[in-house]
Amino acid sequence: MNTPDRARPLDTLAAGPESALELRARLGVPEDAERVLIFGETSHWDPNWLRTTEEYYESRIRHILDEAIDALNEDSRRVFSIECIYFLRMYFERNPERQERLRQLLNEGRLRLTGSGVTTPDVTLPDTEAILRDYLLGQEWLRQQGVTAEPRLAYLPDDFGYTPALPSILRALGMDQAGITRIDGMYFVGSDFRPPSSFPLAGSSAASLINDHCTQDFVWRAPDGAEVLTHWNAFTYFQGDLLGHLGIIRWMGRTYGTALRSEGHVARQIKRFVKVLAPLTRTPYLFCPIGCDFNGPIPALLGLLDRYNKRRYPVTGTWAVNAGLDDYLTLVDDHREKLPVLAFDPNPYWTGFYSSRPLAKRLCNRISRKLVLAERLATHDRLNGAAATAESGAVWPLPPSPAEYELREGWDHVVLANHHDYITGTSPDRVWLAEQQPWLEQADALSDEALAQVAARTKVPAQPKPVGRPEWKLDGGRLEVNTPFYRLVLDQQAGGCITSYVPAGGEELLTAPAFDLVVYRESGGLWRMGHEYPGGHFREKSKASQFTARILAHEENGVLEVQIDSELDGRQNSRWLWMRADAPGIRIAVLGEARRRTTVTCRFPTRLAAESLIMDVPGGAAKRPRRKLYDPTFWSCRSFAHIRGEAGDGLAAFLGGPAALSLGPNGVIEWVALRNANREIAWRILPLLAHPARGTSDESHRFTGAVRFTPAGDWRANRLPHEAPRILHRTWCRPGESDLDGLAERLLRSSHPQVVITAFKVASRGTGFIVRLSSYAPVGSSTRISVTGREVRAARLCDALERDGERLPIKDGAVLVPLECSITSVRVAF
Repeated sequence: MNTPDRARPLDTLAAGPESALELRARLGVPEDAERVLIFGETSHWDPNWLRTTEEYYESRIRHILDEAIDALNEDSRRVFSIECIYFLRMYFERNPERQERLRQLLNEGRLRLTGSGVTTPDVTLPDTEAILRDYLLGQEWLRQQGVTAEPRLAYLPDDFGYTPALPSILRALGMDQAGITRIDGMYFVGSDFRPPSSFPLAGSSAASLINDHCTQDFVWRAPDGAEVLTHWNAFTYFQGDLLGHLGIIRWMGRTYGTALRSEGHVARQIKRFVKVLAPLTRTPYLFCPIGCDFNGPIPALLGLLDRYNKRRYPVTGTWAVNAGLDDYLTLVDDHREKLPVLAFDPNPYWTGFYSSRPLAKRLCNRISRKLVLAERLATHDRLNGAAATAESGAVWPLPPSPAEYELREGWDHVVLANHHDYITGTSPDRVWLAEQQPWLEQADALSDEALAQVAARTKVPAQPKPVGRPEWKLDGGRLEVNTPFYRLVLDQQAGGCITSYVPAGGEELLTAPAFDLVVYRESGGLWRMGHEYPGGHFREKSKASQFTARILAHEENGVLEVQIDSELDGRQNSRWLWMRADAPGIRIAVLGEARRRTTVTCRFPTRLAAESLIMDVPGGAAKRPRRKLYDPTFWSCRSFAHIRGEAGDGLAAFLGGPAALSLGPNGVIEWVALRNANREIAWRILPLLAHPARGTSDESHRFTGAVRFTPAGDWRANRLPHEAPRILHRTWCRPGESDLDGLAERLLRSSHPQVVITAFKVASRGTGFIVRLSSYAPVGSSTRISVTGREVRAARLCDALERDGERLPIKDGAVLVPLECSITSVRVAF
C-alpha cells in the first residue's frame, strides 16, 4: 500500500522525508565523526499504576511539562519526547495560556511525539481493533488541536513482551519504526536476584540479539511479511538518567544519589555508555535512552554535551547529541543493509500478568466486541438514513449516528484500558478499585446502551433453533453423550471430568481425565508466576479428578446443559458444558474462587503429542514452541489455540480471552481459569524491588471457552479465526434471542473464507466509511467486499489512521481488495 509522506521533525509534511545527511547537518554532527551517541530524552508516564490519574498529574505531570517547556525555550536545539497523548491532553486542556506554545513546539518537533497513542498500549492482551483505535483517537485529538506532527514511530518501552505481529499492526497504522525494551531473557534491574552476568538467558530473544546477531537494531518481520525497523533498549529505557548524577536511580522526580555534573564525571558516564553499546551496533550510531518513570528533563542537558564534544571528542571520536529515537532510526536506516531481518517473537517475558485480575481482561475483551458490533450496525443505520435523505431530494447531510455518545465514550475508556499497567492487572488494589474497575464498568454499561439503541432501530432476526438434539443418558453418576460429531463420557467418580472423548469416525482422543481443574500453589504475583524466577515455586497441589463431584444434566431447545459441582482446595466451584447436535464444539465454563497464592488451571490431556501450537495474537497468528525458558511455558492467546497430531487431526481450544495457555509433553493442553497471586516473593520472604504492587482477586470469577476436535487440516483449513467468534458468541445464544452478530455479517460481507471483517465505521478523517479486514489468507490473495442493499461508488486503501493510499477497482457494486498483509483498511463511498 502506498502511504502518504509523514510529518518529519522541524519541517512540514509537504517537504518530504529528511535524509540521513540532512539530519546529521541539522544535529551539528561533524562530517568526520565516525561514532555518534544520541541521547533520546523522554519521561515514562503510566496513566494509573501505583497512583490514580489525578495523583500522578498533580504530583508530577504538570511540573514535568512546565520544566520541559522551559528547557525547550532555553535552547532551541533541545528535544524532549512525549510517549503518548493522555497526560499531554490533560495538561493542554487545563493550561489554556500555554496551548499556543505547546502547539508550536509539537509542530516543530522539539516536543517530539514518539507515538500518537492515547496510551503506550500493551500489545499482547488487547483486541487488535482496540490497539488501532488507541493510535487513531490520539492522532485525531492532535489534529483537532492543530498539531500537524504524525509520528512514524511507536515507542513501547515498558511492555512486558510484544506480539510477534507488531510489525503488522504498525504497518496497518502507516508506521515504520518501533522502539522496545522488555523482551524475554534480558536483564532488568530489580526484577530478579540473579546477577547481571547470568543474562541473557539461553534460548531467549535477548540471547539471540546479543550473542548471535550482536545488535540492538534489526528489521522485525511479522508472520505476514510486514517489516518495521526496530531498536531494542538492551540496558533499560532509562540507561542515561544518571548522566549528570552519581547514585542508584532517578525515579518519580527523586534522585537516589547526588547531582554530579563535572566534566570528568560526564565523560566517564559517556565512556561507560559507549563501552556497553558499541558491541551491539552495526552502524556508526549509538542510542542512549533517558526517561525513567515520571522524571523531569535533565537541567541544561545540551550544556553537558557541548562541553563533552568540545573537550573530549578530539580524543574519543564520539560525538554526543540530543535527538529523538525517530532521528536515530532515520540515521540507522541509511545502513539498513547491515541489519539482520528477524522473524521475532520476544515472549514470554513474564506470564503471570496474562491472567492477573481476570475481570480486567474479560471486561476489556467484552466491551471491545460489543462496541465494534454496535458501531457496525449503527453505521448501517446511518448509511440507510443518508440514502433515504438523498432519495427524498433534500440536501444530503450525514444523519446523526445512533448511540454516538455511547460509542465515543466507550472507545475512550477502552483505549485507556489498553495501557500496560491496566489491562495487565498490575496495579495495586487501591488503584484498581478506585479508578480502573469503575471505568471499565462504566464502559461496559455504555456498550450495552449502544447495542440497545441500535437494536431498537433495527429489525433484528432471532437466533435459529438447533437442528436435532444430542442423545444422552445420565445413570449412576455417569453421563454419556452422543452427537453426529463426537461421543463423550463424564464420570462424577473422576471429579466430573470427561473420561472419554471419541470424535466421529475417529479414535479415543484422551489419555487422562479432561476438563480437569488443577490447583497450583505458587509464590508469584501480578507480573510473574512463581516458577519464572529463582527462589519462587509453582507446584501442583490437587486436582478435581481426585475427588467425587456431582453431575446434573438438563436439555432445553436442543441444547444439553451439564453442571458439575465440586469442592477443590476448600472452595466450591462449578463447571458447565453445553452440547448441541448441530455443532462440533463443546462450550465450557468454570465459575469459582482461587485461594490467595494459588492458580487454578483447566487441563485437557490428549494423545496429540505436539511440539508446537498455533494461536491468534494481536495483529495475526503465530506458531510457538511447546517450551521456551519456563516449564511449563504459558503463552498469551487471544481466542484460539490449535495443536495437531502426527495423523493431521487436532484439537482447538477457544478461549473467551485473552488467556494463558500451555502445551505440555504428550499433548496436554492447559489454560489458566482462576488466579489469585498477590505479590512475587522469593525464598518465601524476599520481595522483588521492581514489582512493588500487590493485588488480590478474592471474588468469584467466570472463565468461558470451548473445545473442538478438528479433522485433518491445519488451522486455516478448519477456519478457526471464523470459528472462534461463532463458537464463543453466536452459536450458543439461546434460541429466540436477538442475533445481532448474524445481522452484522449479512449486511457487510467478504467473499474470502479466510477474511474477517473487524470494523465498519464512519470515517474519523476525511469522508466516507472505513472497513477493516483481518486476513488469515496467504499474501497475494484478494477478496470482494459488498454491502447489502448498497453499491460501492468509490474505494481506496488507507491506513488505520485514515490516511489515503491507492484507489481500488469496483465491480458490480463491490470493491476488490488485495490482501497484502494481515490488516487492511479501506475507505468506501456509496
